[in-house]
Amino acid sequence: MGSKSEEPKAAEAEVERLRDMLGPFVVTAASTRMAMVFTDAKVPDNPIIFANDAFLALTGYTREEVLGQSFNFLMAHGADTDALARIQAEFEGSEKSGEEIRYRRKDGSEFWAALFISPVRDEAGDIVQYFASFIDLTAHKKEQSQSRMLIDELNHRVKNTLATVQSIVWQALQTGADPKTIGKTIESRLMALSRSHDLLTRGSWQSAGLGDLIADALEPFVIDNDRAKRVVLSGENIRFSPSAALTLGIAFNELATNAVKYGAFANQTGSILIEWKIEQTPQGNRLILFWREKGGPPVTPPVRQGFGSRVLERGLRELKGDVRLDYLPEGVFCTMSIPVPEPE
Repeated sequence: MGSKSEEPKAAEAEVERLRDMLGPFVVTAASTRMAMVFTDAKVPDNPIIFANDAFLALTGYTREEVLGQSFNFLMAHGADTDALARIQAEFEGSEKSGEEIRYRRKDGSEFWAALFISPVRDEAGDIVQYFASFIDLTAHKKEQSQSRMLIDELNHRVKNTLATVQSIVWQALQTGADPKTIGKTIESRLMALSRSHDLLTRGSWQSAGLGDLIADALEPFVIDNDRAKRVVLSGENIRFSPSAALTLGIAFNELATNAVKYGAFANQTGSILIEWKIEQTPQGNRLILFWREKGGPPVTPPVRQGFGSRVLERGLRELKGDVRLDYLPEGVFCTMSIPVPEPE
């Protein structure tokens, strides 16, 4: 058997013989943009005797490095018995052509290709070479992977949303109110959930800013030309994850609903100052938010905890936070403490 250094020379000689036998076809294969190789069918492992420029560009190898190599030298996982069996079936004329195989370039990066193999016969009808073409599927595979990720993410979001809706309905039913009141309660919370969904959609469901969440939650409760003088926001637009944003959207809707019924939005002169800051605590950085109402009707503490308060407390617990409501005569004062979201 010849040495390794002699293999490219033998392959080049075989290429010349191939050119003489197939003529224009080899010239066309050399210049086409589809990656192509010819292999020697008379030798085990089908060594490569011809590789066009497109194949070299796809794999990153030089022609000298390719000629004489086993056909499967590019396999990303050489011991992948399933892939090897499918390639062998291609050589044997399997009716299922276009097998998708994962290969490895010279630089170590991987790519997917659809493989098509056809026999080249001599005048006697014997197979002397195989002609193989590769269609690069890397971009297609990437799109498939992204689509699967999107479907998984959508499934996750739908499940979370349905769980939130279920919680809203269950809590509303526990109040023992009449059906009409229960219906309005559910509708209000679902609208708050919808507004938070719209906000997250505008941000491609990556995150939502706290200031944007509050502004969206309060939008239905304040007329545009009154908003600047009746609602003041002060704080950095800290980003929250989608699940946290949905929870906070409902929480601020509860506070705004209470303000319409009994507080600063119950008349034409009340206003709300909402400010937040980050404080360092032994438990880590916490976001401290203050909701201060003033100018509304005189406030009296409720004789029992209302449904809105329970929704507010439940939501903050989900965020590993806590909330305190003080019913001061001049207006409701709410304090929230929430762990600062980790930067993504």
